[in-house]
Amino acid sequence: MKQLLLLCLAGMMLTGCRTTQTGFVSVGNGGRLYYEERGQGEPLILLHGHSLDRRMWDDQFRAFARDFRTVRLDFRGYGLSSPQSETEQFTHVDDVLVLMDSLHITQAHVVGLSMGAFVAGDMLAMYPQRLLTCVLVSGGIRNSPGPSEPMDSAERARRDQEIAALKVKGIDQYKREWTEQLMASGGSHKERMRKPLERMIGDWTAWQPLHKEVRLFYGKEAWSMLRQRGTTAVPTLIIRGENELKGKKGEPGELRWLSDGRYVVLPDCGHMLNMEQPTTFYQTVMHFIHAASHAK
Repeated sequence: MKQLLLLCLAGMMLTGCRTTQTGFVSVGNGGRLYYEERGQGEPLILLHGHSLDRRMWDDQFRAFARDFRTVRLDFRGYGLSSPQSETEQFTHVDDVLVLMDSLHITQAHVVGLSMGAFVAGDMLAMYPQRLLTCVLVSGGIRNSPGPSEPMDSAERARRDQEIAALKVKGIDQYKREWTEQLMASGGSHKERMRKPLERMIGDWTAWQPLHKEVRLFYGKEAWSMLRQRGTTAVPTLIIRGENELKGKKGEPGELRWLSDGRYVVLPDCGHMLNMEQPTTFYQTVMHFIHAASHAK
């Protein structure tokens, strides 16, 4: 009987590792974030890029869940999460912190690509105590105004002109051009990501380019905080695709303020490198996290 009970418990633990749990978490002013969770171990959170959603991590979600309690989410305004508004001020990183608190996650490995890297960069600068490690992919801390500097009349006028021009062009044409822009920097394996990109961008509401967004990133405020701290000790990996650099040399500016920062350029790929070179990307991130963990 005791052996049977142990077998049942082991089976339940194994099933928990192999199944995906889904849910919603309440954020500010009635908003909700959709998330998916899989696996056991130290928490690892995946942050998606603009115009996309949690599905951009399909090639990594189950793989990371073999070693980590892996969470992927849709930012507010994307995927299955609640929409944004032009009047409600919030930041994506603070939404992520609400999600972490709701899931009882004190610290996590955080991996963000493009817009997701802007969010991970905000966390690195503003809330480093919530990070075990940080991976910034095809992006970093934005050099843009933060919430303390709302949009002025001149910027609002420029946005009105851009929105009017986009409506003339048509959102379908805009989506086609945006898809090709994401594809353009790719290398020899870029066609493998065309259909997933077309599917996600096709499902995207495109609310963001058609409206005046509030300040969703701390940006310049995050840079200021990073510099004031002097150095930040969070183990951080910055990854770029070789083709996206277009011959540009020099290391990312964030490294100057990191006592444990590393920089890797992956060959034969561009902006969406996790979708273009999924195995190489996964191995690079796993090697970094394991090395950082062993160095403690």
